Amino acid sequence: MLRACVIDFKGNWDDHLPLIEFSYNNSYHSSIQMAPYEALYGRRCKSPIGWFEVGEAGLIGPTLVHQDMEKVKVIQGRLKTVQSRQ
Repeated sequence: MLRACVIDFKGNWDDHLPLIEFSYNNSYHSSIQMAPYEALYGRRCKSPIGWFEVGEAGLIGPTLVHQDMEKVKVIQGRLKTVQSRQ
């Protein structure tokens, strides 16, 4: 998954590590039959509302949530692609 994101995000992939980690920890793992976050805390994780990147401080409310959720969807898609290769 990380390799796919490095290719997609190119020079600033490390800025997206929190989103990559979030996606990985909240993706279904067949070995434990749930997401790692759910296994650890006993419940599903709520979406990250307060995440923003440098320069995006002016974003508030629905716009911020929408952009973050789009990033999470991209990373989850990359995760599925990588998992299908294993």
